[in-house]
Amino acid sequence: MASSTFELPARGSFPTVELAKKAPKQADALLIAAFAGEEGLEVPGTSLLSSSALRSTYEALAAVGATGKAGEIVKVPAPQKAGAAQVIALGLGDVEELDAEALRRAAGSAARATAGVGTIVTSLADFGVSAAVEGLILGGYAYRGIRSTELEEKEQPATFVVVADKSVSEEFEAARTVAESVLLARDLVNAPANELYPESYAAFLSGQAKEAGLDVEVLDEKQLEKQGFGGILAVGKGSARPPRLVRLSWKPKKAKKHVALVGKGITFDTGGISLKPGNGMWDMISDMGGSAAMAATIIAAAKLKLPVQITATLPLAENMPGSGATRPGDVITHYGGLTSEVLNTDAEGRLVLSDAIARASEDKPDYLIETATLTGAQIVALGSRTSGIMGSEVFRDRLAEIGREVGENAWAMPLLEEHDEEIKSQAADIRNINAKREGGMEFAGTYLKQFVGEGIEWAHIDIAGPSWNGSAPRGYTPKRATGVPVRTVVAALREIAEA
Repeated sequence: MASSTFELPARGSFPTVELAKKAPKQADALLIAAFAGEEGLEVPGTSLLSSSALRSTYEALAAVGATGKAGEIVKVPAPQKAGAAQVIALGLGDVEELDAEALRRAAGSAARATAGVGTIVTSLADFGVSAAVEGLILGGYAYRGIRSTELEEKEQPATFVVVADKSVSEEFEAARTVAESVLLARDLVNAPANELYPESYAAFLSGQAKEAGLDVEVLDEKQLEKQGFGGILAVGKGSARPPRLVRLSWKPKKAKKHVALVGKGITFDTGGISLKPGNGMWDMISDMGGSAAMAATIIAAAKLKLPVQITATLPLAENMPGSGATRPGDVITHYGGLTSEVLNTDAEGRLVLSDAIARASEDKPDYLIETATLTGAQIVALGSRTSGIMGSEVFRDRLAEIGREVGENAWAMPLLEEHDEEIKSQAADIRNINAKREGGMEFAGTYLKQFVGEGIEWAHIDIAGPSWNGSAPRGYTPKRATGVPVRTVVAALREIAEA
């Protein structure tokens, strides 16, 4: 039984990032930019070094073969009276090709490479405040898990002092808020399923949401049954840990638009009776990545005080093959009355999401954005780094553009006409999988479409690959949970609020 307040057993560590008008008199290192010019290394002027100190730093960098190529990190002793022991040159590549994403990635690499250094003063904000701040925080994040030992000094994230004019303070704070919200999503996804299950997850979200000024509603299994949430119950009833539905609301007074957020919250996915292979099943702790992202997004929106009404509806369940589990061939009744033949219990995400989408649609929002680690077909179609987005065509296309703009790659995908027929079942209104192998991502989108209220602009973001990095860290993306697509959805909310 989870208490009314629940804390994650482990949180990731990340750099402290501060804004200062002037550099402190003493620091452990200076972090400056370097570029790859046509004739070799180029080091732009910086307020952190005098002209003579900059010249000697350039000579030292050139002597050790620094090129300024993107992501390159070279450390040299600092000139006398520089106020630091070392200068770290961060390669940003060709100056003509530098954009926010290139800066964000490079800053992320620098943050990861400078753990244990101490206090680092940087002028990277000269090339973009938001990208620099986001890159440093996101890239410096490290999740150690639940361990018996403390973090060693050499592993401690650095403290970055970002030197920039105070006029950028609002942009600085907003970037820090968004980045730290991404880290919240990462922490949730990284948590093991024996600690984070529907009841404890709901308790944690409640505490975080109330702290951010959100209204909270949590439905337990008895309330879910009474109100007819057949999809959520069908998935959760095979587990000894019953499901929950969490609703978080942000209601600013001057809001002109209402956006519904929905996120899949399967805290562990065995596949149910349609059992997954054992190899790699441990990564299924990440199957609640959609709910983590949407919870982090609405908390970020509240902290940013965005003038748009937002309601996040998060279905939480554990998909287990217990004695009460749903069987292939069972027919369930979703919230709102639509019936579905469950042919594969490992296609469970669409079952819980459909209930949540139907409930969210009752509020008659202007927009509905839903995200989920939904299909392996997304990875087959688009790879592990690019989300697939389906839904209302104009809104879908714009959301995909926003994803690419903020560095969370996304691509618009169609809903297929033939699936409107193939989704029909002889035993119920619809069925949860297609008999055919092709178009699996789009078929899942067609299933969800059945539950979206009339007149609502909507988008479904399949993050099966992008939410989890099973490879080595890169740029500002760590190993394991990535926090995708928090920054995309926050940017979309900002755009809606400003329209």
